[in-house]
Parts: sequence; C-alpha cells; structure tokens
Amino acid sequence: MPLYPDIEPYDHGHLDVGDGNRIHWETCGNPRGKPAVVLHGGPGSGASPFMRRLFDPERYRIVLLDQRGAGRSTPSARAYDTDMRVNTLPHLIADLELLRAHLGIERWLVWGVSFGSALGLRYAQTHRDAVSELVLTGLATGSREEVALLTRGLGTVFPEAFAAFAAGVPEAERDGDLAAAYHRLLESPDPAVRERAALAWTDWETAMASQPHRSVPRYQDPGFRYGFARTVTHYWSRDHFLDAPDTVLRDLPLLKGLPGVVVQGSVDMQNLIGLPWRLAEAWPDAELMLVDDAGHNAGAPGIADLLVAATDRFGGSATV
Repeated sequence: MPLYPDIEPYDHGHLDVGDGNRIHWETCGNPRGKPAVVLHGGPGSGASPFMRRLFDPERYRIVLLDQRGAGRSTPSARAYDTDMRVNTLPHLIADLELLRAHLGIERWLVWGVSFGSALGLRYAQTHRDAVSELVLTGLATGSREEVALLTRGLGTVFPEAFAAFAAGVPEAERDGDLAAAYHRLLESPDPAVRERAALAWTDWETAMASQPHRSVPRYQDPGFRYGFARTVTHYWSRDHFLDAPDTVLRDLPLLKGLPGVVVQGSVDMQNLIGLPWRLAEAWPDAELMLVDDAGHNAGAPGIADLLVAATDRFGGSATV
C-alpha cells in the first residue's frame, strides 16, 4: 500500500515536563480522528515528517514528539552542559503520560521504530489502559543481549568496521563495555575527544546498517552526530534504565489481549538473536510480518507498505 501524501501539522508546541525539559510535539491529520502516538528511534534520533505518511490523515489524529534531548525538544543533548541524568526510560514514559493528558487523549495507538519499539513496549506494559494497539518495526527491547550484539557481536560480520570502532577507545578498554567506553569519551571536557568519538560511533552504526557513512545526511551534521551518539551510549551503557537486563521480554505476558503488528526486515541484525520470534511467542496477540531482503529501516520497500496496512487495519472509519 502506498504512503499517504505529505501533510503539515495543524497544531504544535512545547510541553514542560519538568527537570528543565520541554518536549516538542505536533498533531496532524483529523483532530477528531483515532489518536496515535509515534515514537522515534535512536534513542535521540528525533521525529521525521516521513512518519506522518504512515497514517490515513482522514482517520487518525497523529501525534509526533521529539523525546527528551532530541530534535526540537530542549535542552538538546547536543549541548555539552545538558543534564543527561534526567533522560531515562522512566522519564520518557512519564513524558508520554503528561502529553496524553495535555492533549486530552484517553487511549492511543502506539507506533514505534527501533528504540521507539522498546519504549512503546515498556509504556504499554506499565500503562496498559492507555494503549489501544501497538505497531512496531525495527524491533528492539533494550536488553543487554541486544546491546552486546550491536557493540561487539557483529564484529565478526563487519570485521574491518569493527576494528576501527574498537580502536576508537583506549586500548585498555577495547575488550570491555564499548558503549560505556564511548560514553566516557562523549562526556569528555575536550571537544576534540567528543567529536572523534561521535564520528567513530556513527561510522559503526552505519556500517551495521550496510550504508556508506557519507550517504546519511544527518550524520554529516557534527551537532546531530554528537547528540545522537551521546544519547545512545547513555542508554546502552546503563541497561536502558530498566530494572533488569531483559525486563521488556520478561514482562511480555502483561500485553495479553492487546492487539499488535510487528513488521520486521528479514535481514535486520536483531534477528540474529531471534528477537522477533521470541516476542511473537510470548505475545500471541501480535502478528509478526517478515519482509524479504529488508533490514532495520521503516522506509524500506515492503516494510512501509505493511506499516500502512497495519495502521489502516486499526484505523476504523473517519470521524468528521
């Protein structure tokens, strides 16, 4: 199914969520339509206009937000003096509840990509009555096993890129927790150290996605590059601020009865640890859809089509 046409928000603003943070939000589509909230990846990537096109604007009230420190939210993780201690998964979940109340929404469909799928799953587990359905892609749950795969396990798949990635930290730390090592570099008071670490981290990220680094426009922006790498390593080096390394997988039975769709590329690297099948087994109300020859990319041919089909299925009829 084709993407819906480009649309612009009919309302937007910044919501004070405490701790000096103001999150940017926007609403698109039908003000009286079915509410849906869109959770971007990263963590730290920020919302994209592309995400609006996955929903029928006549049937949905589409809510996009930039999570703490990302996109147009303030303060930005790009700024070295931004306090990252108040950017955690529980903070992001609390922000969603504040935004839901601010917009007067009782329940909403939760759409998440990559880290946004981990956030969406945990939000649904802890605020079950606020969620009508889940639509997820580029699956992640924030487990320690996933971080180990993405920071070290894929080194055998991309050996040249991994050698450069490991060489970006002091030699004594190369056999340890690479996310933690990079996070320390990204918090260095020396701007040159921070810049080198951010570039090395994003080079590794794009190698895993099988994309040439220079072909990703946002990674050419040193400010974005730093804020993104800083936020990712902040979460990855601390078990995503969950109470156990596999909290989201452990608590999947809490989603019993909640409808969901998971659209996953067949060559998404998370599949190497069987993540989508483990989730489908523990959450039988979710339908798993695999797309041949697609990876970790919501906009890939086939993936976007199935995401539109999923939101269409849950959208009901237009409200006027």
